Amino acid sequence: MQGTTRDHIKAYLVLGLPLVGSHVAQMMITLIDTVMLGWYSVDALAAQVLAGTIFFVFFIFGSGFAWAVMPKVASAEGAGDERQARRVTRMGLWASIMFGVLVMPIFIFAEPVLLALGQEPGLAALGADYLMIAGWGIFPALMVMTLKSFLAALEKTQAVLWITIAAVFANALVNYMLIFGNWGAPELGIEGAAWASLVVQVLSFVLIVAYAQWATPEHQLFVRFWRADWEAFGEVFRLGWPIGITSLAEVGLFAASSVMMGWLGTLQLAAHGIALQVTSLAFMVHLGLSNAATVRAGRAYGRGDIAALRHGGYTVFGMSIVVAVVTVIVFLTLPEVLLGAFLDPTDPDTATVMLIGVGLLAAAALFQLVDAAQVMALGILRGVQDTRVPMVIAGVAYWIVGVPVSYLLGITFGLGGVGIWLGLAIGLAVAAVLLIWRFLRWQPKGIA
Repeated sequence: MQGTTRDHIKAYLVLGLPLVGSHVAQMMITLIDTVMLGWYSVDALAAQVLAGTIFFVFFIFGSGFAWAVMPKVASAEGAGDERQARRVTRMGLWASIMFGVLVMPIFIFAEPVLLALGQEPGLAALGADYLMIAGWGIFPALMVMTLKSFLAALEKTQAVLWITIAAVFANALVNYMLIFGNWGAPELGIEGAAWASLVVQVLSFVLIVAYAQWATPEHQLFVRFWRADWEAFGEVFRLGWPIGITSLAEVGLFAASSVMMGWLGTLQLAAHGIALQVTSLAFMVHLGLSNAATVRAGRAYGRGDIAALRHGGYTVFGMSIVVAVVTVIVFLTLPEVLLGAFLDPTDPDTATVMLIGVGLLAAAALFQLVDAAQVMALGILRGVQDTRVPMVIAGVAYWIVGVPVSYLLGITFGLGGVGIWLGLAIGLAVAAVLLIWRFLRWQPKGIA
């Protein structure tokens, strides 16, 4: 049944708020790393921004297979096909493990990569130390994402939230112990943050496997897990690789901005890292709603209820726009409060980093509405398993428009960090327009 707008809002809040909370909590792990390393030293913070960006780029690319599990399971559940839900989830886990094996050499030999990107030797060495340890977390991290997608598609999102919150507290404790050498532990600086990230990823994996086994015994996810199911693997792969490239295109846009900020200097890169944490935290709200849109669109698609699919899509767009407007107001009125939480007021570089960061948050306010719109459209299109055209749109918007404009404004025309971030806004605006157009023109195939 299509339901009223109020029905859709209620359903999105019930499903989406725990997902929003889990994404915000997941982001808090990285945010805590940034805050504590900012207290430790600006060099450690800048190096972690670089290394964390490299890890995140590959994590997002590999997460395409995890994201593919969500609409596949939602559609299967909508059609009452429990066996198919189990098959695609297992092969999503297989794909995650295989991807981790492929990218680990890059993490192990990260220093030449960072030097090739034009980074200072000292920052490259510190970043490589971080990735040598934290890089191993790609395996549990991707498998956690796959199981989160499985549970979200079954609308079992509360446990995902609580597991992520537990990970936040664990990360803070281990960071506090190992970065600064508290409670008798060695003072490891950036390597301590890397160990904390790895410990938290493994802990999260153990907890979510235990919950999935307990909450969904009928799916028997890990019974004969070693047996290949190449048909299901092909389904996950075909849907997942365009999602991975789409996500990589967007994250790569921000990664390229981090590289360009590194060319401007350590203080500019540190300010960029802080501002990026703040904007990413706000984006997690939209990402949670987008995940809920994928699940609800997938279920409606599975049962052939296209009217409900479209009505729900329009509703979640409106909800996301309201959040974006509030975010714009906060970024423009309280930038010093947001940035100050990351910096030591006694550090002589704090005033400069703060000044740069205020300009970046003003630029970030420009792209809040379009960033919200593009991720909502992506979520709905994934729910109906439309991933290849959005992949092309993302490539054009972010790499043919966004990256060159960021370089021209920030580097060639000398506008610095603000120019780089204005390029981000333009790339996101192009993506939003094209993805919304795609959603409005989408027509179901094989459904009367």
